[in-house]
Amino acid sequence: MNAFAIRGTTAAAGAAVLLCGLITAAGPAAAAGTAAAAGTAPAACTPAVELLPGLPGLGGGAVRGFGANGLAVGESGGLPAYWTGAEHTVHAVPLPAGFDRGRVKAVSAKGLMVGMAVRSSDQASVAFTHQLGSAVSQAITAPSPRYGDVAVDVNDSGRVVAMDGDVAKEWVNGTVVRELPVPADAIAGSKVVGVNGINKRGDIVGTVSGSYFDTANDIEVTKTFPVVWPAGGGYAPYSLEVWNGYHDSFATIGRDIDDRGRVVGLERYHYRNDPTRTPAVWKKPYDALPTDPGRVAGYGDLEFDGSSPTTNVAVGTATEFEEAFPSYFQAVHWSGTGAPKVLPAPAGAPDAVPLTRAFAAADDDRVGGSVEDRETRAGGAVLWTCASKQAYTPTR
Repeated sequence: MNAFAIRGTTAAAGAAVLLCGLITAAGPAAAAGTAAAAGTAPAACTPAVELLPGLPGLGGGAVRGFGANGLAVGESGGLPAYWTGAEHTVHAVPLPAGFDRGRVKAVSAKGLMVGMAVRSSDQASVAFTHQLGSAVSQAITAPSPRYGDVAVDVNDSGRVVAMDGDVAKEWVNGTVVRELPVPADAIAGSKVVGVNGINKRGDIVGTVSGSYFDTANDIEVTKTFPVVWPAGGGYAPYSLEVWNGYHDSFATIGRDIDDRGRVVGLERYHYRNDPTRTPAVWKKPYDALPTDPGRVAGYGDLEFDGSSPTTNVAVGTATEFEEAFPSYFQAVHWSGTGAPKVLPAPAGAPDAVPLTRAFAAADDDRVGGSVEDRETRAGGAVLWTCASKQAYTPTR
């Protein structure tokens, strides 16, 4: 059986075995990192790394969001999925009619899930909603003409944001309540290209991109940058500052926004065979350049994908590129201060530096992500509990 054959384990019953696996996989640095990070996790949690049960089908899986009462959401076997209970029982989420693949990206406190679905016949994609317990899901956007990872999110009060074609929209109870404008200071030709997060208050973070030809200087000018739209629409959106702009090799992206308004994301640079990923953090009042919390030892690049609502945690992936391709990558946990650290792989991972990613963080110190086998690419969804007590500085 493949080392990543999907299995389920309770945190309580498997903690001792899993912790042995963690120390074996991560080495002495993990234990040191555990002690250094102690004190930020809830006292009642038990450190564990679990490869969650999976649905049959092609593809691995990932945890991409957290809800109430231990609910986790994401994808498994190419299908939108969620996990419940101490055993992390896996459930398939019904897809909108006519669609056959997808993922859940987030869930509200009352069980309203949002995700994206793909139709294999023409690779069209839509954003959809699904209420926990319902037998159906509802597409909320028109089908995009080609496959794309449709940006969509939901906050605890059930406000949904997504891209509907080239228009960024916000829904309440299934009804569009506003369209998100391009900031007045954006360059010519700018449009919203993604809405990646909405916090409890209703502030939304997304990405705007524009391009035009400067005839005076005979160059193409391009700028891709994050934007925050304040809750309610009564205030103008904020254009977040970037380190580098005005060239299509650079794109700066806001991936998530927490309840305090802190935005996390990355600056992406790609020119020929020289990619870089630089982590970026913006704080209100959004009047300064982003800060860079640094890299993980042994990795040249890092990007943030998610953040906890109130505990200042950010998670993502550290990457080492070789000839423009990621040769190594590992899930990252950042407490909001100090240097980012990595999270251990589930017990049984075959590589000294396994292929893991982190996408979501909860206030109760859970982190969700994925793991892959380097050779076969088989893998599945991963859940870290007491993540801050497991984060460590690698020695590679």
